Amino acid sequence: MTVIQLALDRLTKEQCFELAEKTSPYIDWIEVGTGVIKEYGVEILREMKDRFPDKTIVADMKTCDAGKHEALQAFENGADVTTVMGFVADATIQDMLDVAKAKQKQVMIDLLGITDSSRIEALRNLGADLLNIHIAIDLQKEVSWSGHHFKIVKTVPDARLAVSGGIKLENVSFLMKQKPAVLIVGSAITGAENPAAAAKALREGVDAFEANH
Repeated sequence: MTVIQLALDRLTKEQCFELAEKTSPYIDWIEVGTGVIKEYGVEILREMKDRFPDKTIVADMKTCDAGKHEALQAFENGADVTTVMGFVADATIQDMLDVAKAKQKQVMIDLLGITDSSRIEALRNLGADLLNIHIAIDLQKEVSWSGHHFKIVKTVPDARLAVSGGIKLENVSFLMKQKPAVLIVGSAITGAENPAAAAKALREGVDAFEANH
C-alpha cells in the first residue's frame, strides 16, 4: 500500500499542527520540512510525535555531513525517518544507516541532482532501500513528471521509492504506475482552500488506483 506523506514546509508552527490535524484521517506520514526545522529546532519533531503518535514522523534534515550526529538528533527527538542527500560522502550515509538500524528507524535518500544510475546502485549497496525521486521546488514551474525521472532507479527494482515535488491529483495516476512506496505531497494539500478535502481526494485517488491494479 502506498502511503501519503504530508510535507509541511514554509509554514508557521501553528499552521503545521493545524494542517496535520485537519488532514490526519487521510495521510500516513507527517514530514516536518527543512525550513520548519531550521525555524523552530528539532524540538518540533518531538511535539509532532507527541501530538500524532500513530503517524510516522519524517525529519527532512537533508543531511550533507555529520551523518551520525544529525541522525541521532532526528531520532532522539521523535522522528521515525530522517533524510540525507544522495550525493554526499558514503561515510555520511553509512553512519546514518547504522544509527537507523540500531534504533529501528529509517533513512530516506534524497536523489535531488543525481542523474547517474551507478550512484543509485552504490547507494543500494550501502544498504539504502528508501530512495526519494525529487523535483526541486525551484524547478517545478519548468519540469513535469515523466518516465524520464524513473530511469535511474530501473537497476534497483527492489528499492522502495518515494516521490516528491509538484504532486497533485492530476498526476497521481501516472505516479502510481511507478509503484511508489511513498507519495510526498505538499502544496497541493497545504495550499488548498480546503486542505482536508484535498487530502481526502488524494487518498481516494491512491486507493482507487490500487483497487483497480
